[in-house]
Amino acid sequence: MEPQRSPFLAVEGNIELKTPLVKVPSRLPLPGSRCKRGPDRMEDVLEPEKKRTRGLGTATRFAPPHLRASVLTALPQTQGRSTAPKVPKRTGPRCPTAATTVLKNQKPGPAVPAQKPGTAAASPKPGGKKPGKRPAWDLKGQLCDLKAELKGYRERTQTLDQENQQLRDQLREAQQQAMALGAERRTLEGELAQVRAQAEHGQQELGTLSARVLELEERLGTQENLVQVLQKEQLGLQEERRRLATRLEEQERRLQASEAALSGSQVEVASLREETAAQAAVLAERAERLHGLEMERRRLHNQLQELKGNIRVFCRVRPALPGEPSPPPGFLLFPSGPAGPLDPPTHLSLLRSDERRGTLSGVPAPPTRHDFSFDRVFPPESGQDEVFEEIAMLVQSALDGYPVCIFAYGQTGSGKTFTMEGGPGGDPQVEGLIPRALRHLFSVAQELRSQGWNYRFVASYVEIYNETVRDLLATKARKGQGGDCEIHRAGPGSEELTVTNARYVPVSCEREVEALLHLARQNRAVARTAQNERSSRSHSVFQLQISGEHAGRGLQCGAPLNLVDLAGSERLDPGLVLGPGERERLRETQAINSSLSTLGLVIMALSNKEPHVPYRNSKLTYLLQNSLGGSAKMLMFVNISPLEENVSETLNSLRFASKVNQCVIGTAQANRK
Repeated sequence: MEPQRSPFLAVEGNIELKTPLVKVPSRLPLPGSRCKRGPDRMEDVLEPEKKRTRGLGTATRFAPPHLRASVLTALPQTQGRSTAPKVPKRTGPRCPTAATTVLKNQKPGPAVPAQKPGTAAASPKPGGKKPGKRPAWDLKGQLCDLKAELKGYRERTQTLDQENQQLRDQLREAQQQAMALGAERRTLEGELAQVRAQAEHGQQELGTLSARVLELEERLGTQENLVQVLQKEQLGLQEERRRLATRLEEQERRLQASEAALSGSQVEVASLREETAAQAAVLAERAERLHGLEMERRRLHNQLQELKGNIRVFCRVRPALPGEPSPPPGFLLFPSGPAGPLDPPTHLSLLRSDERRGTLSGVPAPPTRHDFSFDRVFPPESGQDEVFEEIAMLVQSALDGYPVCIFAYGQTGSGKTFTMEGGPGGDPQVEGLIPRALRHLFSVAQELRSQGWNYRFVASYVEIYNETVRDLLATKARKGQGGDCEIHRAGPGSEELTVTNARYVPVSCEREVEALLHLARQNRAVARTAQNERSSRSHSVFQLQISGEHAGRGLQCGAPLNLVDLAGSERLDPGLVLGPGERERLRETQAINSSLSTLGLVIMALSNKEPHVPYRNSKLTYLLQNSLGGSAKMLMFVNISPLEENVSETLNSLRFASKVNQCVIGTAQANRK
């Protein structure tokens, strides 16, 4: 980038330097200099005069010609400096850089060698002899010499200041003259540009007119040629008209033949329309039959589910985790079904050995065998896909309008949350029942769309912690702002229950469900217990409200799908000494066991057809009462641990599940309108 030019150099080219400026050296001592070690060392302290020379040319570049002579004559003639050579006068066109070029090419005059302060500043003695150097002991004389020299320096400084002021005035005048000349130059350049533009415009108009003349001459020749061509075309068109008249007669004959063919086609179209109407009637009949088959499928599907039982209990044994001891051989047995090894197992045998029991001879008593029977038993090697395949038809019943409720029950650390939600990392092989169930529902709903059914899905996810309902889908912005969550009926006379201040999110794809599950995992209450490092201390309830409509037939159906991950059950040790943290776990355990006991009482009351069912004894049963009654289908997963150290809790879970499995609830009914 070009360095910024000084305003002093912006002088027009018509200003000529007739007299060169003279650099006036300064002979002042440097500030802070002092005499050291006597007057004989003064020459070492004072700066050489050559280095202290201050050129006037660097401060003042230009001066008017009528002022330069007076300034140069006013300069002292006894400075002992050679004047600078005159700058040659430059001639040629005026341009803004002429004066700058002259000043750049001007070289400073030769400098006079510096003289010692003791000899240069001293006044000459009478007779032309220079004063000699004073002896070292004559300090007073040396001081007088220095004072005389300082006085000379001061007088010279005053003279230089006056000269500097005159040169500044001259510079100011030169700048004003340069500005005036610059304005005049810009005005002349503008006029010159205008004249050139007018000349160019005239040249363009002249060229345009010349081109127009040539164009008209060419057009005249073209028109003459065109007249000749048109005359030839006229002769050709007359011949063409005669040929077209002949063709017209031929086309009229063909048109008469086409009209006769059209009459035959109209008869054929009428026949095709009758055939189309008959096919439409057949299609309508088949659509009616298809609808009847769909209704029959739903009826048979529901009948099949009823044959399996409206309350079913599945048992799932989780595998041993890394770092856990392997279960002893024969601790858990899975007898084959009636059809042999290919039949899925429905029985479970547990061998329990009690060292406290023994015979009279001191020999340990043989282990006790406990046999249990369920609708289906899943060994530790069973995968998530195998488990969901068994309940897929039950989940589809929710699309048919039947309330469905699926529980995961068991002690803490038995794999309930893994069964319902799946494992971490997003591995499709370990996806839980919740994402698999919704994927299945979305797929079946898409298939039924071709039959005229349209479905809407609205999801909610809450937890019940210490008999307090919390919204697991609450975001950070909504936490603490919506108030407490309470269970109320949707409206006067309505049997539907809703949770106030909870989010109800419409879902239509798997990605939206995954986002909700991820948010719920972050908000759920978990804590460390004696059985599990990260135990769920609350009941989580995922509710999916399904509403379907067949606009063509005016049919509607709606039902909830409840997927519940119950908190882990643990027995309390009455002799345990509790600290502040253990007291909190104790309150949680008491609330969990109380709600699980209420759930068992509700199921027993429904099975025994008792007039009063204690739904309101627990927030869990009160929220799920519409999915536990006789019009609902219920399935319970009892999850157990394979470890021998958890055998007591395992037996309690299996016994509770066996009682539920023995219950029989009335026939389920679809919610249709």
